[in-house]
Amino acid sequence: MNGNWQEWATGFAKTNDLLHRPETHALDLVSEVGEVAKELLLATDYGTLPFSARPHLTDEMGDVLYSLCLLATAVNVDLDEALAGALAKYQKRMDSKSHAGSG
Repeated sequence: MNGNWQEWATGFAKTNDLLHRPETHALDLVSEVGEVAKELLLATDYGTLPFSARPHLTDEMGDVLYSLCLLATAVNVDLDEALAGALAKYQKRMDSKSHAGSG
């Protein structure tokens, strides 16, 4: 697939009548992030083993990205601009604090 992920996801959602209110997309995103967390926990046997990616992790990450695209569309946010802004913010933190955390 070539092109803008957000445009593709939005087009797919429109074609299949999957665009909803922002609240619905936010809940879907939270649910999908929970599935990623579950995969990470299972991959490490709840922190007792070194991380080794399971096949479902790729699928779950894709679901998170798709949900994020639809949420961004629902609230009229351009994901490319949002990501560029986030990367600039974290670069500034790295330059001034030597870490990307907010604290």
